[in-house]
Amino acid sequence: MEVSVLFSGGKDSSLAAVILSALPYFSKKSREGSTFFEVELVTCSFGVLSNWKQAEKVAKKLGFPFRVLKLKKEILNEAARQVIKDGFPNNGIKYIHQKALEAVAKKSEIIADGIRRDDRVPVLSLAEIRRLEDKFDVHYIQPLMGYSRKTIDLLVKQFFIVKEYKSTSFFKGAEYEFELREIIRKGYGIRKIKEIFPKNHSHSIVKEVKSRG
Repeated sequence: MEVSVLFSGGKDSSLAAVILSALPYFSKKSREGSTFFEVELVTCSFGVLSNWKQAEKVAKKLGFPFRVLKLKKEILNEAARQVIKDGFPNNGIKYIHQKALEAVAKKSEIIADGIRRDDRVPVLSLAEIRRLEDKFDVHYIQPLMGYSRKTIDLLVKQFFIVKEYKSTSFFKGAEYEFELREIIRKGYGIRKIKEIFPKNHSHSIVKEVKSRG
């Protein structure tokens, strides 16, 4: 059974993919009674940046199939309007994440992401998750939800060599934030970016894969 994992190339979504690939489930079609999930990595893009290429590089190292899902730019524009209105990025990023999950759910029976227990953004409420699953008749899995940041960092060290970087650095990962920042920069200027987005927020990118065993 295939599971489509929203993927940025960072340590959380990479770890979620590895965990799912090793997770057995019961299958009536399988002679042995169980098999493993077939992981597909999906990176969403609005075409504003080509940062999806960073995720593609990591996907090749992990050895999972990869595809880019183009989202409507109207979603990004609406998220930007929300961010400008709020004066902080949380709701805008969550809005993009919801729309990304919905887009993937249209063609997948099982979807997943790298949301963890300590995350505040872009976490969906239980009611929002139920609406998503009911509307699209999909299973939504959050394989890292039971893990703390501390535990995830411990697991990540077993599998990957990771590089950490700030949102303000030259490097652009495949997270939603970077295209959101770019569209706001174009519309409102760099000063608005500095006012709205946290200065010390960090991201990660998987540089090497140690083991898949």
